[in-house]
Amino acid sequence: MSPVAKYFLFQALIIAPFAAGYFLKRRFASPAESSRKIVRSNLILVEPLIALWAIWGLRMSAELIVLPLSGLALVLLGLGLGAVIAPLLRLRGTSRAAFIISASLANHGFTMGGFICYLVLGETGLGYSFIFISYFMLYTYLIIFPYARRASSAGGDAPSPATYIFDLQNLPLVAVIAAIVLNLSGAPRPAVPFPSDVLLAVSIASYYFALGLNFSVSDLRGTLRESAALSLIKFVLVPAAAITLLHFSGLPRDMKTVIALQSFMPAAIFSVLASILFGLDTRLTSGFFVASTVLFILAGLPLLLLALPLLFR
Repeated sequence: MSPVAKYFLFQALIIAPFAAGYFLKRRFASPAESSRKIVRSNLILVEPLIALWAIWGLRMSAELIVLPLSGLALVLLGLGLGAVIAPLLRLRGTSRAAFIISASLANHGFTMGGFICYLVLGETGLGYSFIFISYFMLYTYLIIFPYARRASSAGGDAPSPATYIFDLQNLPLVAVIAAIVLNLSGAPRPAVPFPSDVLLAVSIASYYFALGLNFSVSDLRGTLRESAALSLIKFVLVPAAAITLLHFSGLPRDMKTVIALQSFMPAAIFSVLASILFGLDTRLTSGFFVASTVLFILAGLPLLLLALPLLFR
C-alpha cells in the first residue's frame, strides 16, 4: 500500500467516526456514559484478541525488552520537557500539571501509534507495538496518577494498581502476557484465517466515535500558545532525540521503525482521563488532545510516511 493510500485509510478510520460521534451525541441520553461503555467493550472484547494473535506470531528474542524500555524513555523525556517548558508558559497549579501530563503521555496504543506500525510493517509492527506499550499502565498508575493527585485541587485518591489488575479492562495486558508465554513455549499459532484488518478497523472506529461523543469545540479556545509548545515537544524534540539515538543503536530495522514511529505520537486520551479523575484543567487537556491529533493527521502523518524510508537506510 502506498503512503498516499495509507494516509487516506488512516483519515477514514479516525476522522469519520470522530465526526459522527460529535454530530450524533445529542441523540444519546448520556454521551459520556455511552462513550465509557464503548471504550470498555473494546478493551474487553476486541483488543485482547488482536494482541494475542499478533504477538503469538512474532519471533521472540531477548532484545525485544528494548521496546517497552524505549516507550518508558519517551514518556519520561516528555515529562521532563513538560516540566521545563510549563513555567515558561506561566502555567500554574492544575494547569501546569495538565500540561506536564499531556507532554508525557502519548497515543502509543493501536488507536494511533500501534495502527500506524501495522500499516507500515504489517502484523510484525502490530505485535511489536503491543510489546512497546506494555510499559504504559505501570507508568500511569505509579507516576502519572500520584502526580496528578498531588497537584489536584480536588485532592482525590489515585486508584491503586490492585484495582487495575483485577479489572476486566486489563485484559489486553493479560493477552500480551499470554501470547508471550504461548510463543516462548513453542505452541504453534493455529493456521486459520484471522480478521486482523476488520477487528482493527472496528476497534479504532469505535474508539474515535466514543471520543467524538465527549468532544466540545470550546475545548480548543484559548489554548493556542500552550498547544504550540506541546506540539514542539511531541513532534520535534522527542522525535529528534529518539531518532538520533536510534541511528547509533544496533537494533534491527523493524524495531527501529516502531520506536521512531511511536516517538512522533500526539497527546493521549489518558491525559484527559487523569484531569477528569483528579480535578485538573480538563479544558486544557481536551484541547491538547484534539489539537495535537488533528495536527498530526493533517501534517505530521503524511510527512512521516514520506520521510520514513529515509530514516534508517
